[in-house]
Amino acid sequence: MGIFDVFRRDAAPVEVRAMSEALLPPDRSSAAYVGTTDALSLAMVYRAINIHVISAKQMPLHVYRDDVEITTPSFIKQPNLLSNRSAFIEQCIVSLATNGNAFWEITRDAAGRVVNLTVLNPNEVGIKSNTAGQVTKYLYQDRELKPSMVKHLSLLRVPGQDRGLSPIAAAQKELRGAIDVRDYSANWFSKGGVPNGVLKSDQVLSPDQAIAAKNAWNSTAGASQGVAVLGNGLSYNPISLSPNDAQFIETQNFTVTQVARLFGVPASLMLAGVEGTSMTYQNVEQDWIAYVRFSLMSYLVEIEDAFSDLLPRGQRAKFNIDALLRSDTLSRYQAHQIALAAGFMTVDEIRKLENLPANGVTPNV
Repeated sequence: MGIFDVFRRDAAPVEVRAMSEALLPPDRSSAAYVGTTDALSLAMVYRAINIHVISAKQMPLHVYRDDVEITTPSFIKQPNLLSNRSAFIEQCIVSLATNGNAFWEITRDAAGRVVNLTVLNPNEVGIKSNTAGQVTKYLYQDRELKPSMVKHLSLLRVPGQDRGLSPIAAAQKELRGAIDVRDYSANWFSKGGVPNGVLKSDQVLSPDQAIAAKNAWNSTAGASQGVAVLGNGLSYNPISLSPNDAQFIETQNFTVTQVARLFGVPASLMLAGVEGTSMTYQNVEQDWIAYVRFSLMSYLVEIEDAFSDLLPRGQRAKFNIDALLRSDTLSRYQAHQIALAAGFMTVDEIRKLENLPANGVTPNV
């Protein structure tokens, strides 16, 4: 397999080429659609979505009335009776990131109170609307659901469309290019038609002689660790690629940057460096704050609004993003000291932020 050249300096090379097995560049004329499974097979896409998931799962969700925290209803503490709250939030984030939509099936008791929420597979949900654009029913696995039985969350609403737009749907060409580069680099050595080396001769050899020399090489040194015997003026020159060339490092780094930009995740969280920048504690911290405000909040606000719509009028559900933006211990304690000295926080409020019991209260063991 590959190219075999036997030539004399003043003669044209003799080639034996396995063209049927050669790796060709991907055909860009009719790129295939990139679905959820294809996109998640890219390590950088999986990483970006997983960062959203991990960030959202670790934040507590509270309920407020007139900016005063009240007891959290049971359907918010555990939205789905068959799983925990973290799993429910995870399914919502993944649905929004991959499909642009999340659908909750609402189960109520006889009094109309919400008792259970189930995240539906967004790829299997159909939407029926009337001529005025109002949703009349949802279709899911051979069932018809009334609008009052479903809560529809959308990541990016496009006017005139009844479904939200996901990053995967918005950047099909970029993701298809990333998949093609990954597959091309993965198959470079096995199907790329690149030989391990070249046998050269200072004599003119016929194609039959060239093939015989190739077979002789493969049966000795080429297939084992034995001593190679050449003869007939043959010499062997290995072909090697640098690690950067072999792994397409620059192209892959660029792809990571593209995906990070697409999902709104800082390069530092993607474990990728950006050329020309130096990462310090201060600018990494600023990156994380910007990430929460301008990327993660697009997911969190959808979930907050959906929960709030299911609460009695005047009540609102809110994530505590302070739990995610906790600074180092020294900075937090200095901030607490300032707040306490200024009088706008009490000792018990500060202890609550640090997940400690009220002052003087012994925690249950």
